[in-house]
Amino acid sequence: MTSRAEFSIGEALVGLLEAYGVDTIFGIPGVHNIEMYRALPRSRIRHILPRHEQGAGFMADGYARATGRPGVCFTISGPGVTNILTPLGQAWSDSSNVLVVSTALDVVSAAQGRGRLHEMISQFDSAKAVTAFARRAYTAQDVQNALAESFARFASARPRPAYVEIPLDVLGHPAGDRGWTSTSLPTLPQPDGHAIAKAFRKLNEARNPCLILGGGAQNAGASALKIAEALQAPIITTTAGKGTVPSDHPLVWGQRLGLDATRQVLSGSDCILAVGTELSETDFWVLDFAITQNLIRIDIDPASLARPHSAEIAILSDAADALGRLAAATWTPRKSTTTTPPTTDSGALRQMLSKVLTVIREALPRETVVASDMTQIAYAANEVFAMFEPRTWIHPVGFGTLGFALPAAIGAKIGVREKPVVALAGDYGFQYTINELGTAVEHKLPLPILLWNNDALGQIRDNMVDAGIQPNAVTLLNPDFQMLARAYGAKAEKPADLKALAAAIKAALKADGPTLIEMTPGMARA
Repeated sequence: MTSRAEFSIGEALVGLLEAYGVDTIFGIPGVHNIEMYRALPRSRIRHILPRHEQGAGFMADGYARATGRPGVCFTISGPGVTNILTPLGQAWSDSSNVLVVSTALDVVSAAQGRGRLHEMISQFDSAKAVTAFARRAYTAQDVQNALAESFARFASARPRPAYVEIPLDVLGHPAGDRGWTSTSLPTLPQPDGHAIAKAFRKLNEARNPCLILGGGAQNAGASALKIAEALQAPIITTTAGKGTVPSDHPLVWGQRLGLDATRQVLSGSDCILAVGTELSETDFWVLDFAITQNLIRIDIDPASLARPHSAEIAILSDAADALGRLAAATWTPRKSTTTTPPTTDSGALRQMLSKVLTVIREALPRETVVASDMTQIAYAANEVFAMFEPRTWIHPVGFGTLGFALPAAIGAKIGVREKPVVALAGDYGFQYTINELGTAVEHKLPLPILLWNNDALGQIRDNMVDAGIQPNAVTLLNPDFQMLARAYGAKAEKPADLKALAAAIKAALKADGPTLIEMTPGMARA
């Protein structure tokens, strides 16, 4: 039996990840990182082989968002890192715990212009630009410390990606027999009692309070509902906060921040409780809106408490702890009221998309996880698609990349296992990562892939029209998606009408592999 002292650092790395609770790694082996794969066959970690590093990063992100646990990737130097930068940017902007462990050129040859394979001027700096934490390891202790800090941040700070880089010559060094155990992890920050009392008084005295829940409130939905019921106040969510509270609760307005009417409500409120949200451009979709008074903010990120909307009461805390304390307070009784959420866009396109989304929602179990892409049908769904449980609506909000839905859904499905998962994509963005159909087929994932095919970049075309620009470069020659899906070994359906769509979804949830369900505007009109 090989002693730990005889392990390479690459081998010991796998055992250390396992000690931190990692059960899945999404990665692609290459000539520069095979030493990281030596120990995988004898570990309990499941390795998922995507078709591209971009897919690996999105899978890890979907896994992290659906499970609440860090998603982990292995990649190679050079193009492996540059390929995964887009997913890292998405994870950074959307507050997702993703860890990328990469190799780098050996210490003596890095960035010397000697024509080495995968050479970059500064691979480390490229990753540092889209991560909250980045380390380059030169020794076994450096690797141990980098993982310890990564998982400490995952456990106690705002979710954001981390990057650990190990030079090739370091990766093969003997690991030694010390330090390859997980460290005790810190907990999330707890609120200041005086700040909680101050927030309670302001909320309790407010005449027309309201709550805004972001992605950071995912574990605090029950307490948020108790507070809203005590205040008879509406709950508005960001896109990242969808599902934190059930959409069918009478006080839940859902994602309505993009509407003028909602912003007017906020401007007229005498107390706004915003929890786990940046209140950013991609929440309101306007740049000139500001909450200038009566704002209580609860967040684990000090920066979010200070910008872009100043808080009258700022509470640095885990949302579940802070809201739990507020929910346990004794509130002044109020009369039951009915709150009516502002209405969404009622144009012809939105009406058609809403019809399709209604059928999809009714065909899916209540607990289904939906991973969506940047596409018109998902934009409509952000507002009107009902979600009932936290960590079930996964959308690429901040960075706004295309190609997210399919690999994120694969990662989510691998993470939540028996829970139903679907992907919601558009015809153009789907082609960014369509190769990951092979990954879904290989692992026999019962994954419905709902593809909205309008043979165009529909949202960009409409934006051009609105801006007085003659639409151009927004139509495309699509492949035969049915044949392409079957070429990968997936099932494929093209429902003729909405009734057939519902039947196809229900069948896909029970299939022994992925099913591409191609939806068209004509289907919705049939």
